[in-house]
Amino acid sequence: MAQAAFDAARTEPTVRPHLVHARDASARDVIDADGYIFATPENLGSMSGMLKDFFDRTYYPVLERVNGRPYAALICAGSDGQGAARQIERIALGWRLRAIAPTLIVITHAQSPHAILAPKQISAEDLQRCRDLAGALAGGMALSIF
Repeated sequence: MAQAAFDAARTEPTVRPHLVHARDASARDVIDADGYIFATPENLGSMSGMLKDFFDRTYYPVLERVNGRPYAALICAGSDGQGAARQIERIALGWRLRAIAPTLIVITHAQSPHAILAPKQISAEDLQRCRDLAGALAGGMALSIF
């Protein structure tokens, strides 16, 4: 999902997207970016531990330095996704980011231990939704709408 979004954002000539794994992202990455797409699986009703760690490490160092910037969120969930969405939305509110669209949640229907642990196959339709969201963010940034 993140790769599909990244690929779509790269098609906007005036936008220079960077795909950074949460474990490698720093406060400098956040400060240097003009907009954000946060992508995560939902684990036990929450965002992934890696994304939580990213926010824990970067929240205060960038507070008051990213106000008003646009963001979107992508969540891959077995059945719901709302817990992770609420967490990201609350953090974005604290950073005073502007959501450009509702959080995009892809439901995989993984309910058994085997299905939960297996690699997820995201449908072409859902990948297109990720591309469309990233394209809207990149296009809006290029036009200075966001």
